[in-house]
This record gives sequence, structure tokens and C-alpha cells, in this order.
Amino acid sequence: MKKFFFLFLTVGLFIASCTSNPEGDKAETTEAQQAPAETTGAAFTVNPLESTLSWEGKKVSATHHGTISIKSGNLVMDGDKLTGGEFIVDMNSIVNEDQQGEWKEKLVGHLKSEDFFHVEKHPEAIFQITEVKATDNPNQVVVSGNLTIKGISKNITFNADVVENSANKVQMKADFNIEREQWGITYTGMADDLISKEINFKVNIVANS
Repeated sequence: MKKFFFLFLTVGLFIASCTSNPEGDKAETTEAQQAPAETTGAAFTVNPLESTLSWEGKKVSATHHGTISIKSGNLVMDGDKLTGGEFIVDMNSIVNEDQQGEWKEKLVGHLKSEDFFHVEKHPEAIFQITEVKATDNPNQVVVSGNLTIKGISKNITFNADVVENSANKVQMKADFNIEREQWGITYTGMADDLISKEINFKVNIVANS
């Protein structure tokens, strides 16, 4: 009986430890890089009403998703080439979209706490582009930039799609994961309901001249 209980406990802990990450390519992460002193091109102002930032996180028992508001920012375009830019995220605007009522409020409150984003002390997250590389696809670029969350800056690299590039409007999309512990988000969850190490972000930036 004792052997059976031990085996049951071991299997349970193994299953709990096998928390899968959200779908998405993991962004390459390095130490923060020096941003260019100047960028050539015209600045397009980010439209917060049309831009969106969606998040997704997983744990053994559930998957949660929602949005965070983009507060302001810009994209710099030199003709048809992205050369720079940055945007600021309002961390107090975290929304959960898969729950209702008390459970929804508890999750959002927990995400805003010190266990996760500690928004009282760090109300904004910032992404600043440090480098843009072309690809064989004219509608896709490789973007590198410093992502600052909870006062910690790391440089991340990911693919971004150029959805629109006209005289009056630029729209870009990206879909990537980050390893949250690199930004000091180390809460593991309950022993029998562990949280995935990666967070997925889907970014849709719309900027106007």
C-alpha cells in the first residue's frame, strides 16, 4: 500500500511538472543593448485605440488569456523600412478574458501583485527597438529591442510582419513568447498546479503619420 501511494504521488508530481508553454516562437533573449542615438526616417505615432497587446499564460489546470493596453509610442519608417521606434504599455490595464466575476478579479489582482508584474511599483512596461534586419520576405523583418518589465531590461529578438505601410499608416504584427523568470516573474504556482515558464504576447501596432 505504501509503495502504491508513493508511486501515485510520484506520478502526480511528474504530471504537475510537465506544464506546457503557450504556443508561439520563443524570442531570443540577451542582455539589454545600446539603442541607436539617431534613427533615419519619419515618425508615425502609435494609435492606442487601434493597437492591441494580447497575452496568454498556462498552468497545469487551465489556460488564461487577456489584453493589456498600449499607452503611447511611435514607429520610425525610412521609406518602406522600419528603422526604430518604441511603445509604452500601461500595466494597470491588465484584463482577463476567459473568466467572470470573483475568479476574474482574483486573477487580475494576482497578476498585478508582487508575484507577477508588481504594477504599483512598475506601472509601465517599455519596448524600444535597437535593430531591424531584413529577411527574404519583403513583408517580414527581424526586430530586436530592449523590453523593460518590473524595471528589468532584456533585449529580445523576434519576427514581425509588416501588414501595411502607406503614407498615412503603418501596421505591424508579432507573435512570440518570453521566459518570464528573466524579468523577475518567478512565481511558480501551486505544487500541484505549476505555471508555465513562458508567456505569449501577440502584438498589433497601428501607427499614423
